[in-house]
Amino acid sequence: MAVSISEIKAKLQAVSVEELPAFIEIYGADERAGVQKIVETAKKRMEALEKEKARIELLKRYERQYADYQFICGIDEVGRGPLAGPVVAGAVILPKDCDILYINDSKQLSEKKREELYEIIQEKAVACAVGIVSPARIDEINILQATYEAMREAIGRLSPAPDLLLNDAVTIPKVSIRQVPIIKGDAKSISIGAASIYAKVTRDRMMVEYDRDYPEYGFAKNKGYGSAEHIAALKKYGPSPIHRRSFIGNFVGEE
Repeated sequence: MAVSISEIKAKLQAVSVEELPAFIEIYGADERAGVQKIVETAKKRMEALEKEKARIELLKRYERQYADYQFICGIDEVGRGPLAGPVVAGAVILPKDCDILYINDSKQLSEKKREELYEIIQEKAVACAVGIVSPARIDEINILQATYEAMREAIGRLSPAPDLLLNDAVTIPKVSIRQVPIIKGDAKSISIGAASIYAKVTRDRMMVEYDRDYPEYGFAKNKGYGSAEHIAALKKYGPSPIHRRSFIGNFVGEE
């Protein structure tokens, strides 16, 4: 008895990308129009996979260019612009044969995809770490210096230590390791993209936790950025302990 079209459709939903070629081979000869439509969907998934693999290979061009270095570390930060919360830097050393797909600038990915990739990066990376600088410290030394401090902290937590840094745009002061700043590097280097995701997920999770302590500001939703609702709450309730005093002068008076 022939397998029903609904069963074949269910099988396609269950197969991994590695199993797609075998699925297409098995059902490609089935002449039923419904089955052929399912096979076409499988082929499109295959084409999308090959396209993604090609994109990832392009993202490895800097890693290939500096392949003589053993431990190449991508560095990126998240949280320079918000009115509240820390600035977080991510540092990730990926393996030379890294096969993680869908890495990109974290802003180009959905929250669900970032969360998935965070777990994969943590599992497959040679090393990964974050540096976190508090709102009070940001106010003390300014956001640029706080960003550098977070980056140095993240680098210092890596084991093994990196011998080359690929940075998103900046050159970090007080770091003796060779640095390669890359403009828009989180969309051009797989290592920087991974660091971007690692930092973003870390900070977003922190802001969700802060939302439980200070629910009136909507931190779980706005992550500390200056949304209209956040600014309205800031004006109504005044600053929380995690607001950056140096960022909110336009919205609240001097205390």
